[in-house]
Amino acid sequence: MSAALRVMLLIDADNVSADVIEQAVQHTMAEHGAIHVRRAYCNAETALKQQPMFKRLSVRPMVNLSAGKNSTDIALAVDAMDLAVAERPDIVVLVSSDSDFAPLVIRLREKGCRVCGIGQAGKTGDETVAVYDSFIDLQHHQADRPAVARPAAKRATRAPRRTKAPQPAPAPVLPEDVLRILEAVPELAAGGRIELNQAAERLRGAKLLGKSASSPKLFKKYPELFALTPEKTPNKVQYVGPLPP
Repeated sequence: MSAALRVMLLIDADNVSADVIEQAVQHTMAEHGAIHVRRAYCNAETALKQQPMFKRLSVRPMVNLSAGKNSTDIALAVDAMDLAVAERPDIVVLVSSDSDFAPLVIRLREKGCRVCGIGQAGKTGDETVAVYDSFIDLQHHQADRPAVARPAAKRATRAPRRTKAPQPAPAPVLPEDVLRILEAVPELAAGGRIELNQAAERLRGAKLLGKSASSPKLFKKYPELFALTPEKTPNKVQYVGPLPP
């Protein structure tokens, strides 16, 4: 019987949402059967916020206290090379939509690793996907949370059993600014990815954006709802949140 493959899962937790991280762990377990190294790289705020999830998934948070640009990405890359030498994994799974990891992917492959990527739908550019041995996008579902099982309340003896009709799920509550953006740029509400210049023109026409104001800055106020691509110099935007009521 051949030995089991050694799998290393490294997560850019500042780049993808919490539910995508959960899906990534589940997908990797289903695909390979075991994960020998599980690490998530993030700032202190993210580590504190996602601590319950990291504990539940047995993911070790690697907190980056540096404030420099791309400091978390650099910490992940340095650690990945150290682990590649020390742990000698067969498969490295990188969870990130960031194109900056291309040199790391190439170097890990030279070390004999198969490198698989997992990104968040709407945030991953084509140039990022091409560098990996395999790549999948996972959809961010902010509103779709699994229900927590609760013990049923005790019924009185001989009480008639009643069944209730299922209640529809409450419609997602979106910020007023987001609703106005989607109204001004209906292509976004339809799930389309459009040019930032086109979106800015519509927003200025609707008095939602100043003449010299930056449209990326407006969309970055809601990173869980709007995805800007490519990562470094975005020129397109897509709405990835729940549909408005």
